[in-house]
Amino acid sequence: MTPPSAISAAARLDRALPLPEKKSAHEKKSAARRAPARADHPFKGIALILASSVFLSSSDATAKYLSGTLPSIEIAWIRFLVFALIMVPAMVPGSPLFALKTGRLGLQLARGAMLLGSSLLFITGLRYLPIAEASATSFVSPLFVTALSIVMLSESVGVRRWLATIAGLIGVLIVVRPGTSAFHVAVLFPIVSALCWAFTLIMTRMMSGKEAAITTMTYSSIAGVVIVSALVPFVWVTPSWHDILLAVFIGIASTAGQWIVVLAFRYADASVLAPFSYTQLLWASIFGFLLFGEVPDVWTVVGAVIIVGSGLYTAHRERVRRSQLLQMAGESSPNA
Repeated sequence: MTPPSAISAAARLDRALPLPEKKSAHEKKSAARRAPARADHPFKGIALILASSVFLSSSDATAKYLSGTLPSIEIAWIRFLVFALIMVPAMVPGSPLFALKTGRLGLQLARGAMLLGSSLLFITGLRYLPIAEASATSFVSPLFVTALSIVMLSESVGVRRWLATIAGLIGVLIVVRPGTSAFHVAVLFPIVSALCWAFTLIMTRMMSGKEAAITTMTYSSIAGVVIVSALVPFVWVTPSWHDILLAVFIGIASTAGQWIVVLAFRYADASVLAPFSYTQLLWASIFGFLLFGEVPDVWTVVGAVIIVGSGLYTAHRERVRRSQLLQMAGESSPNA
């Protein structure tokens, strides 16, 4: 599961990016090998984000359907097994895609564990909650990123960011409605899933510019499949071929969705992509209605609108902040 809040949270993390520095020819060549050249084609980026939302939402809907016959751990195991198989070329020494060289092994494995935790908890929540409610609740991720960035990235957060964070929390409370008959304790699963995802994003930022994206993806697949393989024997239910095919689809769709998001960032900034990433909630509602007969109630819609508004405002403020930092750097540079 990759929450649409990933884009808004990524916009939040843009603030931590260092200002451009002069690099040697050797450093420029190394950077070129680490990441493809960035191109400014916002419409391509938007199209890719819209496509990713379909893949990710279909993966979530299939996971909810499959949770009726298989344990969440087993669904996550098949998903990460497919993920790892896709990344095998990056694990083979001598392969052009070999990507296991890392200077941050502990951080890479910790990120993989958090990614697994996010996926496993979200799938567990889908077993008990309407897919639209679970998806809306998972949008709380940028709020966790705001808090974690203070501790883990030593960032300062302004009043406007805190107000947006508080608004987002109010939106979450409206969706889950604690203390009422509508409250279901299972709503804690997508909330903790969002916390794990926030840790994943923070650790991704900590390795940004130091580790290749394919290296991070590879170690995430390894850590995930190893951990969940140790758990799956305790809950094993022999799946039918139908179940296996659906679980394989989950793995392919979720991996494809994540890669498409990575591609989208090559063409547009996170703050540009953020509004369109929330179409994942629309698709979640459509799949929930068509497959499970779920219709979001008015409070879920109201809460989701507030959460989305908070995320969009976060993206806007960080875009403004980033522009100001770059402008200040240009004014202070003698070569500007």
